Amino acid sequence: MALDLRKTGTPAADAAEWLRPERYWPALTAATAHLDAPVGALHLGALRHNALDMLRRANGTPIRVASKSLRVRGVVEALLAMPGYHGVLAYTLAEALWLADTVDDIVVGYPTAERAGIRRLASDPDFAARVTLMVDSPAQLDLVDSVLPPGKRESIRVCLELDASWNAPVLGHLGVRRSPVHTPEDAAALAAYIVNRPGFDLVGMMAYEAQIAGVVNRPAGRPVDGAVNRWMQSRSIPELHERRARAVAAVRGLVDLEFVNGGGTGSLESTAADASVTEIAAGSGIFGGHLFDGYKHFTPAPAAAFALDVVRRPSRDHATILGGGWVASGPPAGDRLPKIAWPEGLVMEPREMAGEVQTPVRGAAARGLAIGDRVWFRHTKSGELAEHLNEFAVVDAGEVVETIPSYRGEGKAFL
Repeated sequence: MALDLRKTGTPAADAAEWLRPERYWPALTAATAHLDAPVGALHLGALRHNALDMLRRANGTPIRVASKSLRVRGVVEALLAMPGYHGVLAYTLAEALWLADTVDDIVVGYPTAERAGIRRLASDPDFAARVTLMVDSPAQLDLVDSVLPPGKRESIRVCLELDASWNAPVLGHLGVRRSPVHTPEDAAALAAYIVNRPGFDLVGMMAYEAQIAGVVNRPAGRPVDGAVNRWMQSRSIPELHERRARAVAAVRGLVDLEFVNGGGTGSLESTAADASVTEIAAGSGIFGGHLFDGYKHFTPAPAAAFALDVVRRPSRDHATILGGGWVASGPPAGDRLPKIAWPEGLVMEPREMAGEVQTPVRGAAARGLAIGDRVWFRHTKSGELAEHLNEFAVVDAGEVVETIPSYRGEGKAFL
């Protein structure tokens, strides 16, 4: 049975099961009790809620599914079946070619040096029509030509990436180190070069505003950080909108672009307000990792979670869980670790935290845990779950209604 997210979602937030943790997490425990840990669960109602809420926040701008944040083909396909979602933003060329058997519009979100993949792409007219490569330098075009030169291959679709970071007064560079193409003049110069170079078709532009989409603006217990981040975003957003609009206009003066991509889960509203953007890439908000608890303007449901077993009781006040160190990317800090969701009142040991094979916990709730009891965790933000789980149990109405494999469960590890 294919996963279906198109049915009517939760009718009202006050009726949402996940808003009553004392019922939500024990219900997931009961539904998956027959499965050995680690258990990965996807709550169908919460998934639908998140998918619909992201469409609401995008306000009519189509959402391109960022597969890196999901890494579950069944979920990607279910989203693409919903009106408002179109196309995939893949994270490697190998992944894009794998998905291209069933998905007809894939943009590889990062430049590639996968020579075998380039050869496959350039030698197959169907792949070449479905997959678009990301570029920000002539050197990346040189690499493609070194694999197969023009005249001996299909024309390659490419997307030009504009750097969306903000060069702030005093604070300097805010954002991520991605493309060297920052100004409208930079974009126009590279676009003109691509247009005049044989063997390539410039079809799109992308600008990912990490300092807006990926930075929390209401972090728990850190009001000063939240105020600073909101100030930064309130100034970065208009700067980017103005610069991106000029860059897009400059490039459109040279070539008829099919799409202009921007945004992320954390910036759906502001990116949708930019008239130069035709689509928004987002994915993390579908699963609702705990990073998004720190955003002021939206709160996704905890649709994805994992459960591990208690296997030791080293003291009256401690319980030890098997596994748990499913760490997210980014600066090493506590917010990169999984968060204990249930039972409430458990905390990790500061000198051990979440470990590869064991995670000791303490707190009042630890005293009531027995060997074999389940502890539920939420991942931070992205694809951590699918890198540790072969499959997910889809839970609806208190029972497992379907089991779907992760990329790992399908034998794929792309990065």
